[in-house]
Amino acid sequence: MLLGVALVALPFVSNDFIAYQIALFLIYGIATQGVALCWGRLGFLPLGHALFFGLGAYLAGGTLKAAQQQPGWYAALPLALLLPAALAYLTARLVFARSHRSGPFFSLITLAMTMLGFLAAQQWSAVTGGFNGMADIPELPGTERYSTFYWVVAACALCTTLLLGGLLRRPLGLLWSALAQNEERLQLFGYATDRIKAVAFALSAMLAALAGLLFAMHQGIVTPLTMGFVLSTEFVIWAAVGGKASPLGALLGAVFVGYASSELRDHFAYWEVLVGAIFIVVVRFLPQGLAGLASLMVLGRRDEPLQAEHPRMPASPVRMPEGEVSLAFEQVASSQGGVRILDGLDFDLRGGGLRCVIGPNGAGKTSAFNVMTGRLPLRAGRILLDGEDISGATAWRVARRGVGRKLQIPSVFPGLSVSQNLDVALWAGRLRPAASLRREALGWDSPLRGELLDLFPALARQLHAPAGSLSQGERQALEFIMTMLPQPRLVLLDEPCAGLSPGETHHMIDAIKIATHRLGAAALVIEHDISAVASIGGEVYVLHQGKLLARGPLAHIQADPAVRAVYAGARK
Repeated sequence: MLLGVALVALPFVSNDFIAYQIALFLIYGIATQGVALCWGRLGFLPLGHALFFGLGAYLAGGTLKAAQQQPGWYAALPLALLLPAALAYLTARLVFARSHRSGPFFSLITLAMTMLGFLAAQQWSAVTGGFNGMADIPELPGTERYSTFYWVVAACALCTTLLLGGLLRRPLGLLWSALAQNEERLQLFGYATDRIKAVAFALSAMLAALAGLLFAMHQGIVTPLTMGFVLSTEFVIWAAVGGKASPLGALLGAVFVGYASSELRDHFAYWEVLVGAIFIVVVRFLPQGLAGLASLMVLGRRDEPLQAEHPRMPASPVRMPEGEVSLAFEQVASSQGGVRILDGLDFDLRGGGLRCVIGPNGAGKTSAFNVMTGRLPLRAGRILLDGEDISGATAWRVARRGVGRKLQIPSVFPGLSVSQNLDVALWAGRLRPAASLRREALGWDSPLRGELLDLFPALARQLHAPAGSLSQGERQALEFIMTMLPQPRLVLLDEPCAGLSPGETHHMIDAIKIATHRLGAAALVIEHDISAVASIGGEVYVLHQGKLLARGPLAHIQADPAVRAVYAGARK
């Protein structure tokens, strides 16, 4: 509301020239919002957004010039937005499909792309006009670039701010925040994070292309500098100073810093040094930028994440394979860095119930889970789930087949509230793309959620507390509930009682029994405490040096000479 009032009032309290200048920096601000979306909300930094800005500008400029001769070309203007967005989507899919740890490589690749774009714009003079640029770009019909076109730019800036602000308050925005905080946990719920990031990057590129389109109409000329690394760097600086987590902050950062820089350029010889110093100070002392500082001053310091209450309603049904679950490891081998981790591991299970996996440290227990969920490479053998080969499948694909996993160290989203953590888990297997854009999913509930929270009343009393403030036992409980909410058919629990007191351990074991029985699921529990193994019951698998050493009831395992030799030592 304040932004709209300010944009409407500006031409009346200043003059056409100032409005013309502010319009230019509003255009830059729209592109900066795209950088802030990726950097501040999803946790990866694009260093080449000027490429999409320049592509939008050149495509729009060429289309407008062609439309002077044939008006039908106006219908092609949307391509100035769609083509850069498509390029961004393909780039992100190629980079992020390889690994969720590809952020630094992504930044370097986007930097290289904008450098190549700058060279192409300089050399392809027949299309771009070369160093002199594409000139004589006509105005948008019905506007005049030095007066009325300001209103077009202001309307676009207001719309992009409202669009991004609205998305951040919907399930998709919560998923973006969760991804930035703990992408691996999100994958273990079955979310294809590479696709989520690719769509977000395409949206950010579309914003940059929209800014480029407006730039071509506003300036009447497009030069290779619109694709240069310097402009990409300025986008990053403006996002950091204004607030990379806030669409409004990013927009205002570009306007204030950009306009101040243009004024300083004429009066202060070392203006670039001053802008650089401001950037360093903000990054060091104000990581959320000026928008974060303003929010802190208005709302005060909060110990809990600010979130609105939403009416609870039944969640959509979960999408999981049906039937009795089965799992088989057949001669599975894995190695990394020249170290053999699994060496022909063979074991199988069929049907629901609890089973324990034990063995000395380094026996390959967690590694078996890692190979199954794509965290370690499979060098030989195969893994069958329900009779189908899932060898080498990514974590999110395995999760979508009904496999839930709890990690050895509690893995949650620390910056989100307990309730928001549970929402993200509840959406797994249920949230369709269209539902992620609607607020209703923020109020989804399920009987299972209430039943699991009843097992941990201390956690139920802290639904609005940030997950990062919980104790070790509370984080273990939270991750366990999150693992069970997608209603998996096979649950992999890696030392769920680690760091718990004896009382908490017995309580967790009871919760595991109740939840797995409630779902009719099969569970593999890695555990070192033999008393806990006895309490869990069921079949026991003993691993040693990456192989299956023994299996059977605990009493038989304890009497097995080979197992006793591994645990107690043997004589030659």
